[in-house]
Amino acid sequence: MRYFLAPFIFMATLGAAQAQPFPQLYDVQDVAASDALNIRAEPSASAAIIGTLAHDAQSIEVVEGNETGNWGRVNSGEGAGWVNLRYMSARGVHIDNYNLPDGLFCFGTEPFWSASNIGGALHYDTPDAPGQDMPVWIAQDSGIADDLRRMVHMGGIGGQATAFIYPASCNDGMSDRSYGLAISLMTAPDAPLRSGCCTLSR
Repeated sequence: MRYFLAPFIFMATLGAAQAQPFPQLYDVQDVAASDALNIRAEPSASAAIIGTLAHDAQSIEVVEGNETGNWGRVNSGEGAGWVNLRYMSARGVHIDNYNLPDGLFCFGTEPFWSASNIGGALHYDTPDAPGQDMPVWIAQDSGIADDLRRMVHMGGIGGQATAFIYPASCNDGMSDRSYGLAISLMTAPDAPLRSGCCTLSR
């Protein structure tokens, strides 16, 4: 499977991203306990309902907004849809002491791999070699509020590891789910470049 990434989209859209930062975590609000928040196929109240969020759902990742900023794209099952942001309250993204989003999870295919941000290290897994920790030395940000770009230097697997995490439209190549962060990763200086998607909420 192949990823459909926009590796440099952040350069063209950085200004817009700062005005309305995505991805971001949200909690459902102002929905009656007997009701649910509809996930629709398009950002419209008349679009087909493809899923729901519980009235008290929390830490829902909104990966992008529509042009008017009143609908947000969320994942539902093996696909993605839109929720009315009138019923969502932004809780923001918590950044840990190692300057990465708390709970960040990245993954890729061809070959399959994943990397979880756990306790100051990216916990790197492959089917053949699970459970390898790459301690984060520095995750440099831009100094711009709500900008999730990070250039990461780590103790890798056989040498220094490097990763670049950046806002971009990303797809896993196996479903219709959408992600708002992408990653390019080298686990050592001579390791092949891996590309994948990242999520703030698994």
